[in-house]
Amino acid sequence: MAADFGPLVSADWLAAHLDEVQVVDVRWYLDGRSGWDAYRAGHIPGAVWLDVDTDLSAPASPAAGRHPLPTEAAFAAALARMGIAEGRQVVAYDDAGGSVAARLWWMLRAIGEPAAVLDGGLAAWTDHAGELSTDVPTPLLTERAPRPWPSDRFLTADELAASSALVFDARSAERYAHGDPAIDPRPGHVPGARSAPWTGNLDEHGRFLAPDVLRARFAGAEDGAIAYCGSGVTACHDLLAMTVAGHTELALYPGSWSQWGADESRPAETGLAP
Repeated sequence: MAADFGPLVSADWLAAHLDEVQVVDVRWYLDGRSGWDAYRAGHIPGAVWLDVDTDLSAPASPAAGRHPLPTEAAFAAALARMGIAEGRQVVAYDDAGGSVAARLWWMLRAIGEPAAVLDGGLAAWTDHAGELSTDVPTPLLTERAPRPWPSDRFLTADELAASSALVFDARSAERYAHGDPAIDPRPGHVPGARSAPWTGNLDEHGRFLAPDVLRARFAGAEDGAIAYCGSGVTACHDLLAMTVAGHTELALYPGSWSQWGADESRPAETGLAP
């Protein structure tokens, strides 16, 4: 099974291997709805739930951004609490095209752990594979040693500013060009960044486009690329798409625009790229 695992798995594949992997529900909503309530109302059988705000992020601040990386120890503790042992294959899903699940996938992949995203998310499961469960599992606590975040996979603002790699902004084109005053600290984007909204990685059914299409979308990323978004979550969707396309030298700027834009000393560009 390991040879054909990730970065995406289909609902049919997951149904056939459900007892061999740990499924993780990471539903989260920018509008304030509760991912935990959504999970309790119905989830893939056996799935546990991790919270983007508290399990996959450190506390938010203007200096660090809305979803800064958690400490290595905090992330290891969250996985251990859910019974996810080292080497356990993880399939993450959400109900938003993988835009949230990709955050967990990237964090696990970066520290060398096997992980995949359910292509098509919860809808793919209910449409093609099976019913949902309201049973909340009681995980068996396991032990996990913290693993350091690789410095070449997670960049600081200064490292981003000094990098010569291609930079992709996963926010909507409107936010890239003008910002959203309800979410973004100021208008614009990191100078030189290309607009690559995460929604453009998906087809009309909410599944990832073919690898050759994604290679064309992220032309130039074969030599290395960095992704960011509003807070370091949906940027991971672009990283997943580039991985599907076959690119490997990739990095996340976790602080993203919520950190960069909050620092008035850092430059910003507005408008759409030519």
